[in-house]
Amino acid sequence: MILPVLETARLRLRGIGPEDAEALHPAMTDDALMTWWSSAPHTDLAQTRDYLTYAPATDGMRSWAITRAEDDRAIGWVTVIHKRAGVSEVGYLLAREHWGAGMMAEAVSRVLDLLFREEGQRRVFADTDPDNLGSRTLLERLGFKLEGVLRAEWETHIGVRDTTLYGLLRDEWLNR
Repeated sequence: MILPVLETARLRLRGIGPEDAEALHPAMTDDALMTWWSSAPHTDLAQTRDYLTYAPATDGMRSWAITRAEDDRAIGWVTVIHKRAGVSEVGYLLAREHWGAGMMAEAVSRVLDLLFREEGQRRVFADTDPDNLGSRTLLERLGFKLEGVLRAEWETHIGVRDTTLYGLLRDEWLNR
């Protein structure tokens, strides 16, 4: 599956792959950034390379590397996982040095435009740790609504964790 290249005023989103491992490895080894991730910080470059190797045709996952418009070096990613007709899950990661500049909101917004405006999906959801205030703030800023809490949902490197589920409907995105 060839992903479309998505562009914004400052960013270019293109297909991600193992060739992005070197650029993204520092983020994947960042203890604080990885606290809320589903797996522990990576210990070597080979682990990051393996992590960025996937088969979108078989697992319904699409991942875009986030790059600055003027530089093709990956600084994060946005992933969409097809769950069922008209419904997808979104996830994301951004290297710490790019936090606070609105880049993740810009990148996820562009992907949401693709999903809702171009593909006509009806619902996109995200799950995040209740203590991940940065992610929760981003989702709420983009118009996602808190739909519930699943208790003891994930077993992660920091223990068994609850998850907060956020959802966004097509009409909510188009009418915001």
